[in-house]
Amino acid sequence: MSTTLANPTEMIRLGAPRVIHTEAELEEYTEALFALTAKPDPTPEEEEAIELMTLLVERHEQERYPIPAAEPAEVLRFLLEHNGLSQRDIAPELGSESTVSLVLSRKRHLNRDHIARLSRRFNVSPAVFFGKSSA
Repeated sequence: MSTTLANPTEMIRLGAPRVIHTEAELEEYTEALFALTAKPDPTPEEEEAIELMTLLVERHEQERYPIPAAEPAEVLRFLLEHNGLSQRDIAPELGSESTVSLVLSRKRHLNRDHIARLSRRFNVSPAVFFGKSSA
């Protein structure tokens, strides 16, 4: 066993990242994570910290605020409404306004590129666009 892990309780006592239990902790970790991800050229240690803190934040959010499975069109419609956007606003992510209309009317499925662009645009996991049947 490595000497770093020989005494995990000491690591926690010294301030090592740990499981998030409160909203205050979530806010603290989120702020620290944003600061790390804003760095233009993070060190390998900073990249490791980003990965660990992302896991901790995602774990807390999934347990505290589970997202029910929904059809991709429902998710997209919700995101549009929640962000005060129109179909025209997301046309660049899907290629055209007609494609947006077809997706929202469930006459066309989102492809991998659409999902990647939408998840970046709305800062959500790509998994929210996989639909009920994929859960």
